[in-house]
Amino acid sequence: MSDRQLRLGFILHGVGPGWDDWRHPDAQVDASTNFDFYKRQALAAERGKFDYLFVADSVSINARSSPHYLNRFEPLTILSALAAVTERIGLVATITVSYSEPFNIARQLASLDHISGGRAGWNVVTSWLEGSAANFGKAEHLAHDVRYRLAAEYLDVVKGLWDSWEDDALVRDKATGQFLDPDKLHELNHKGEFLSVKGPLNISRSRQGQPVIFQAGSSEDGRNFAAKHAEAIFVAHEGLDGAQAYYADLKARAAGFGRDPDKVYILPGARPVIGSTEEEASRKYRELTELVTLENALRALGRAFNDHNFSVYDPDAPFPEQVIAAGLNSNLSASTHIVETGRREKLSLRELALRFATPRSPFVGTPEQVADALQHWFEARGADGFNTFESLPGQLELFVDEVVPILQRRGIYKRDYPGDTFRDTLGLDVPVNRYTATRALRSAA
Repeated sequence: MSDRQLRLGFILHGVGPGWDDWRHPDAQVDASTNFDFYKRQALAAERGKFDYLFVADSVSINARSSPHYLNRFEPLTILSALAAVTERIGLVATITVSYSEPFNIARQLASLDHISGGRAGWNVVTSWLEGSAANFGKAEHLAHDVRYRLAAEYLDVVKGLWDSWEDDALVRDKATGQFLDPDKLHELNHKGEFLSVKGPLNISRSRQGQPVIFQAGSSEDGRNFAAKHAEAIFVAHEGLDGAQAYYADLKARAAGFGRDPDKVYILPGARPVIGSTEEEASRKYRELTELVTLENALRALGRAFNDHNFSVYDPDAPFPEQVIAAGLNSNLSASTHIVETGRREKLSLRELALRFATPRSPFVGTPEQVADALQHWFEARGADGFNTFESLPGQLELFVDEVVPILQRRGIYKRDYPGDTFRDTLGLDVPVNRYTATRALRSAA
């Protein structure tokens, strides 16, 4: 076995991430709200020794949103249900700091952590769709840089609440009648730029201390936030060169913040398409592309620009420059990448929309070829692993049965879970309770 092990996560995407996935003949059209579907996928991923399941989220929709986003489970609810039918796989929920309260989120994630035996993770997002504000009684959506300042303070508050209880605070001595050691239960008493939270939290730490922190940071603010706070980072790359540059940059930033870069996992998205032959894999990829309509490709393109409606423009003209500003306070990194690609390759709006709706994945081919590509990115330091999702119905099972054994034989992927908690799986240390650490320092002085 190699010392460095490939990490794999699986996105539970219901009817699929795109606008047209649900139209495939074998697709289950109610998958996004069908527990049995989620359960089957969760168990298949756990059989394949995946590190985690991931549920993405958004708190704003409109009639142009993708079918999965229109009608789906709330992340903590579905992951709590899946915790009861799985044993080892991590459970990662997307939760926005812009439209939630830290006390509630600390409590809910700690509850999931206890329910699952220490398998919870939190993908920290700031939300980029302006429509979210109106759903929560807010007058306006926060600016991009303000959202990241909020995120840093919010995460610090949640971690502080998780540390309310020292690990031995609950005495539970029936003979003496002492349930709690009050000296080991702590108020947070936080007052900051955005938040004021007293504490303590009304649930103790789990076996893994705190849930694992995930983040997707590609803008300058996002990269710094991820490098300083995240233990795993989601990112999207079309090619290995860009992935390697991002990997090197984030690892250097993490080291600059005094962190061990080997304990910060970079996880690009991957959409494998597997066939028994190259020809079959190419045919399956064409099945994906042939489902996509221009109308829905334009809808998908608009998402990074605050769900802008691109259907009002001439599709054979260049990208409308006046729309660029809509992306600056929305999904800054994705919108910038789209605009730069269009300019560099001189693509029409039609070509640009179809290009991003049906990207040619480097992970298309036979099981051996897909394993080769994953291993190449991994060993070339373009990734520590991959955040995968099912390209077509049945592909998850194929990946588990055909690709995983190849990676295991090559010694770069685990044959079993090394422990019970998510931190065990990822090789991450249990965070030391801040009050326990202070107590130890005082004792040593």
